[in-house]
Amino acid sequence: MDKARQTIFISWSDNHRPMFARTIPPLTFCITSFGWLVLASIVGMTTLVGLIHGTPLPAWVRTLHVHAVLVGGITQAILGGFLLLIPPPNSADRKEADSHPLTFWAMNGGLIGMLVGFWLHRDVIVVGGGFVVIAAFLSVIHSVWRRVSRAWTSSIKGSWYYTVSLLCLVGGSACGEIMALGFVQESHGYMRLAHIHLVVFGFVVLAIVGMVHHLLPTVWNRPLLSPMLARIGTIVMPIGMAVLIGGFLNSSVLIELAAGAILFLGGILWTGSLFRSWLSSSQPESAASDHLFVSAFFLIFTIILGVLVGANNLSSPPVLLYGKLHLVAYTHMVFVGFIINAIMGAFSYLIPIALATDRISSHKRRGPYLDQLTTMMNRWSTVQIVTFNLGTMGLGILAALTWNVPLTSLYIRVASWTSLTLLMTGLIIFSVKLTSIIAKKPDQLRTGQISTDELKLTA
Repeated sequence: MDKARQTIFISWSDNHRPMFARTIPPLTFCITSFGWLVLASIVGMTTLVGLIHGTPLPAWVRTLHVHAVLVGGITQAILGGFLLLIPPPNSADRKEADSHPLTFWAMNGGLIGMLVGFWLHRDVIVVGGGFVVIAAFLSVIHSVWRRVSRAWTSSIKGSWYYTVSLLCLVGGSACGEIMALGFVQESHGYMRLAHIHLVVFGFVVLAIVGMVHHLLPTVWNRPLLSPMLARIGTIVMPIGMAVLIGGFLNSSVLIELAAGAILFLGGILWTGSLFRSWLSSSQPESAASDHLFVSAFFLIFTIILGVLVGANNLSSPPVLLYGKLHLVAYTHMVFVGFIINAIMGAFSYLIPIALATDRISSHKRRGPYLDQLTTMMNRWSTVQIVTFNLGTMGLGILAALTWNVPLTSLYIRVASWTSLTLLMTGLIIFSVKLTSIIAKKPDQLRTGQISTDELKLTA
């Protein structure tokens, strides 16, 4: 993971078959995942407004929000990204269609079943849907492993880092099934902690760190200046994650603080390498690079906040009261500031390449089309990134205000609606641009346009 890769492997859907007709290529997983993220964001914002206005929604609505984000949005985006970046063994001559209809429908259909089960409070439906979703996860993991074992040029080949993250996904999902089945009732609290943190920390955070580490040098078109620092950082962070999960399972604040120190060390080494490379990069700024770069700093920021939360709990009673709204603000710094930022950055870079690769077989004609799609994704990028991240930081300011003013205060109402408006502005701008490039067909390309993109695409 130390060298910039100017060759991006993009999977093909079929020889001359339209991407969304009769096949379910990896790009469909990515686009569908963003649809889940938008829907879940609306539900989450509604929940937050209800909490602030003293009319909280039922607990099952929050459960729907969390699982729609994690399973339908984030996990589907990451697994779809693996399939997108690692080509099928025979993709060079495009004889093998990269289609996964059963896996796609199992993942999304199983998720819908889970959400219905949560709504109806029927654990048997949740268990059934969960088994289908896990089967879909295993199908993607098997496909990725089969491709990696045959394609020695893949950057993920032999990487224990991604193996650990995928094992955490399976293990965390299995813990969720055990909980839904009603087993080990006496250890339900520990099983819940394992379920949440194996999936969020073990899988999502590690996979996103690996993705940002892989993509940013490619977007900047230069290798990392301090690859050894980055390598040490990516080794230290999984160790910190393991210690942190152990601290949660043992209810030990001291272990959690030690884990926070390890995570901070790993994060500083990794982010420092990225920062040095950014300073020396001559590539113009883009939506992709800005989202990915900002996400790395949100990771450091949330690690620091986590250490402060742990230190606050050392005294009894805590120095600062830490309620539900503070927990919401902290978790969304991680999910929105770090994870969603990284996903938006990856999509800004990879989806134009995937669309151009799928729709145009000629390398000569593909370049101008790719340039046009990339230009569309970079429009309004400053407004998009500033509003989205100011809205994310606004959630923290909102939570901090509750230490000084009551929830009924005008300051709380103004801060909440301002933050949500900024967040939705950034999300809407990105959604409109994503929809626009999907609708932009090659026959709409202006004639006489010259490609300036120097990427070497390998189909």
